[in-house]
Amino acid sequence: MVSFDPRGVGATIPARCGKTAAGTGYAGPDACAKHSGALLPYIGTSHTARDLDLMRYLLGDERLHYFGVSYGTALGAVYAHLYPTHVGRLVLEAPVDPTEDLNEEQLSQVKAVQAAFDRFAAHCAARIRHCPTGDGPEEAARRMARLADRLDKKPAPAGRGRNLDADGLALTVSDHLVLGTDGWSPLAKALTALIDYNDGRPLSEGADSIGSADRAATPRDNSRIAQTAITCADSSLRPGFERLDRDEARIKAASPVFGAAWSTGVYLCYDWPFDGERATLQVNADGAAPILVVGGTGDPTTPYPGARHMAHALGDGVGVLLTAEEEGHGTYPQNRCVKGAVDQYLRTGRTPAPGTVCRGSMS
Repeated sequence: MVSFDPRGVGATIPARCGKTAAGTGYAGPDACAKHSGALLPYIGTSHTARDLDLMRYLLGDERLHYFGVSYGTALGAVYAHLYPTHVGRLVLEAPVDPTEDLNEEQLSQVKAVQAAFDRFAAHCAARIRHCPTGDGPEEAARRMARLADRLDKKPAPAGRGRNLDADGLALTVSDHLVLGTDGWSPLAKALTALIDYNDGRPLSEGADSIGSADRAATPRDNSRIAQTAITCADSSLRPGFERLDRDEARIKAASPVFGAAWSTGVYLCYDWPFDGERATLQVNADGAAPILVVGGTGDPTTPYPGARHMAHALGDGVGVLLTAEEEGHGTYPQNRCVKGAVDQYLRTGRTPAPGTVCRGSMS
């Protein structure tokens, strides 16, 4: 089994965008160009997919067997497009949507995370005594708005010398939702501590622990920089201010709890010093062996429609969709049905029957 840091990540020539070359902070696109300009044009997913094939060749493998989660599904799908005859058994779990550009992806994601929060709020109202979000999703949105306004005026202490503001509130809550129903009880307790005692530590520290264990997370020393650099190397989207303003307003309007925090993502690549490759991923892989695509219907990070789009875009007879009726970002190995189907495919190459649905927390 082989794992590796993709280009620009961790120990593989990490992208640097700090005030100094040794800094791990993000000081803006100009700093990225200054300290990592020679790297940034070659950091995108298609380049890393070529690295994958080089590793396959050096290991003496005729075909590549691969398990990718979240962004890892983009890498696996691009590999399949570039090298369809080298595809062995590829699992793409919690896949990104290859049909959406960067801003469309932001809009779909903010809707999905809001829907996940609404389901948490409904559960909290019905099952958790003294629920901090009140009697359901509508009251939860009002309480979160009041809390965000309070944190904007005076951020709450969050431990390790940090303070929790309104954007931090949205991001840490979304981190808890990544865990699905396993994250609901800790989230309710953390929100109670924040609302009643102005203590942001449980929410922030809970998000820290989730992020460090997230299979999709990059190492913390350059995680934000690597994500930005890879995203902007992949995406050719460089809209003008008119579209930026329009997209920002659409994202804000799409979610009362998360819209404001997510809306700033439309500016991610605005001033990026290098061109991106294309607006959307190219993943058609005609001639490849069957690829198993696993999507959760309650995924707050990579919404379920993206799984259907990925399976279709890979091509007829290539993409095989397995649906899990689960909350959270990723369902393997938590869901026994998914685990059984994925393990069988990895051992034998046999995919589940088309249209297979695994029951779970949303069933």
